[in-house]
Amino acid sequence: MCRPDLSQGARYGLYGPRSCEAHVSESILFQTPENPLPPGAEPGYFDAEDGRRIRYALFTAAAEPKKGTVILMSGRNESIEKYYETIGDLNARGFVVAMKDWRGQGGSARLLRDPARGHVGSFRHYVRDLDRFLRTCVEPRCPGPFYIFAHSTGGLIALLAAPALAGRIRRMVLSAPLLALQGFPVSMTTVRRISRLLRLAGLGRLYASGGPRRVQPFEGNKLTSDHLRYKRNTALVDAFPAIGLGGPTVAWVSRMCEAIDTVLSPDFMARIRIPILFVAAGADEVVSAPLIERYARGLRAGSVVTIDGARHEILQEADLYREQLLAAFDAFVPGSDEPNAA
Repeated sequence: MCRPDLSQGARYGLYGPRSCEAHVSESILFQTPENPLPPGAEPGYFDAEDGRRIRYALFTAAAEPKKGTVILMSGRNESIEKYYETIGDLNARGFVVAMKDWRGQGGSARLLRDPARGHVGSFRHYVRDLDRFLRTCVEPRCPGPFYIFAHSTGGLIALLAAPALAGRIRRMVLSAPLLALQGFPVSMTTVRRISRLLRLAGLGRLYASGGPRRVQPFEGNKLTSDHLRYKRNTALVDAFPAIGLGGPTVAWVSRMCEAIDTVLSPDFMARIRIPILFVAAGADEVVSAPLIERYARGLRAGSVVTIDGARHEILQEADLYREQLLAAFDAFVPGSDEPNAA
């Protein structure tokens, strides 16, 4: 069974396929006193099919016996560094953690001249990058079985990839997956139509909302009720602005809508065979918790837990909410492969 190579030679990139090169941790991953790098980090880069450079890292499990590997998938405008605390939690449970930054954000290659614009040509590019990451960096080097733990946009990408991942991924836990935006002054239908028209008119690279990164005060934020974690995450990007991101482009929003339409299709839902636990945030003001609940119940192997009072970023939330998500993960992964086990 292949495991991450933690030898000194591996630490300097002297092993493995050329497309999955390892490097010294400090030269690739960043840390602050409040957000230290987990021990045993093996970061590097791999080349996507179109040559884009994608940053990744593997983190060894601290506990024995090893239970397998969790592929941790972030949301939009997030980076590996933001998940150090969660990586430590999973390592302590006996899981190796494999994580990468999506193209266009974090430490991966940016797609436009203005690096602050959150852009993508298609959500299928994310899916192909995930497949290449699994084939070149995870499956040859990490212990199975393999699980996915995804948040928000990462959850949408996981669903989009799910039919092709049967037999490779044993289970998925999706935290507040992006199935519909809420809190907008217009409906998703209007967002879909306007973004598509603007993209087809050649305006896809314009900001759809927001602009270059702006630091928002804790009061009134929609992401977490935990002041210390919010401050930690803000300080991280203040210290290393290159891993930060601004608002999404018109094209990103348009392609997001296309991906949502795909995964909401009954025919597509019927093709999802991997057992999936959906965890909705009861006080979510970013994505629709009721739609997550309905979607989970419509899947053959889906189940759902709603954490009352939690805001969108449950893994960055107060312990009261965060520990409920981790408890749900513990109850679901690893476990029986029977669809009704959850």
